[in-house]
Amino acid sequence: MLDKRRIKSVTVLVEGYAKEWGSSGWEATSTVTLVQDNGLNIICDPGTNINALEAGLKECGLKYSDIDWVFLTHWHPVTCLNVALFNKAKVIDSRSIYWGGRQDLHDGKIPGTDDFYIRLTPGHCADHASLIVPLDDTVYVVAGDVFWWAADEDQITDRKSLLEKKDSLAIDQKALRKSRESILGTADFIIPGHGKTFKVE
Repeated sequence: MLDKRRIKSVTVLVEGYAKEWGSSGWEATSTVTLVQDNGLNIICDPGTNINALEAGLKECGLKYSDIDWVFLTHWHPVTCLNVALFNKAKVIDSRSIYWGGRQDLHDGKIPGTDDFYIRLTPGHCADHASLIVPLDDTVYVVAGDVFWWAADEDQITDRKSLLEKKDSLAIDQKALRKSRESILGTADFIIPGHGKTFKVE
């Protein structure tokens, strides 16, 4: 019998999108990723689109109550609006764990996982973090809005383009570039906040 405690996997449940809407707004949801390790189900950035989220969970045979952790790369509503749906999960961000009205600091890892760790990646916002997920010889990084594309943009992923891409919503473009350099030096595959998963060349 397959031992679920030994399964490690990364699955994109919802591919994030960001479309300009009206004269100054957006229609958007973050990429929603399911990461599994040691029998734990971890949702990264539950986004805004409930229908797409539920369809993704159903395809994996999961319900909201099956999720143990919700990891948030950052607290922008487009990323975290659906977090309360996971009422049995603990929530973890760049520095803290939240559960049942309580908060405590963490040591940079999601408790119970073998080697998934959280790296501070500021620039898009000050407390932005990314999740580093080693799977065998391949490293995935759930990078949130360290990298993202609007729906009408071409997703160009050579190193120079990735480092120089302007983020119109970033609070600190220099810090963002350093975060991008850090992620590009770690990842084999990057899961962006809005757009397709891509291989680091």
